[in-house]
Amino acid sequence: MINYTVKQYQKNDYINWNAFIGQAKNATFLFHRDFMEYHNDRFEDFSLMIFEDDKLVAVLPANRVGVVVFSHQGLTYGGLVYSAKLNGEKVATILDAVLSFYKEMEIQSFYYNPIPLFYVSKGNAEMEFFMFKKGAFLDKKEMNLGINLAMPLTISKSKLKHFRKVEELDVELVEEQELESFWELVLEPRLLEKHNAKPVHTLQEITVLKEKFPNNIRQFSAYYDGTIIAGITLFETETVVKSQYGATTKKGEELRALDFLFITLIKKYKQEGKLFFDMGIVNDANEKGYHAGLLKQKEELGCSVYNQDFYKMKLL
Repeated sequence: MINYTVKQYQKNDYINWNAFIGQAKNATFLFHRDFMEYHNDRFEDFSLMIFEDDKLVAVLPANRVGVVVFSHQGLTYGGLVYSAKLNGEKVATILDAVLSFYKEMEIQSFYYNPIPLFYVSKGNAEMEFFMFKKGAFLDKKEMNLGINLAMPLTISKSKLKHFRKVEELDVELVEEQELESFWELVLEPRLLEKHNAKPVHTLQEITVLKEKFPNNIRQFSAYYDGTIIAGITLFETETVVKSQYGATTKKGEELRALDFLFITLIKKYKQEGKLFFDMGIVNDANEKGYHAGLLKQKEELGCSVYNQDFYKMKLL
């Protein structure tokens, strides 16, 4: 029987961790230490590295709050990241080793947020199955809206009608290397005005991240008469594009500039061969649990509903 050794990530594991992320079956750039640590002042890192003999075969991005471990509160998704050579039985044995390590560390609860399945073309559901068999339960379920770019687009007729109208105007679509214009003139003021909220990333944080991941974080903006009126910040992986932020000014709303940007980018990435366009969840604090307007808007842009599940396991 194969034995696995579990150790907590330390700073001197930086190179080894990132080298593994670069070739793992189900990793994205969000699991690179340079991304994970941009907000390390807010989260106590409790990431794990799992070895088969001396070979690193899996990692678990995570943070700790007292006697509770999350995978990972500072990331959109998390979960066990592992080598493509691991079969299902080995994943089950790794889970046993991780849970044994947690119990030794007197962890009482484990929250698990796996990467959405459409990010991993080879499948990625082993951990959820084995966790369920060991007593994990569904703690929360979200509707994640996404477009399968391998299928014909199903954008609504009304959206396409307005898209063609905007095409006739002098609206310029620009990919920008700097994010100040969008953050300071569109995103921050609109979030404050409409939701009394701030972006998850500060301008300084997103700027540093874009400098570290220039091919993964991209900014597309719409200008009219020389003024920015809308923008979308994308997180791009090898197969999936995620709209991390999208916002428009009041003038942009009049012109439906955000829809114009989305449709243009959806068509662009479909042509380039990406597999999915991820438009995120539509959760809300209301009694329905979701934002009906956002759900309708994203469905009219051609999105379908996919699960984003969150699991909890009590250990002690």
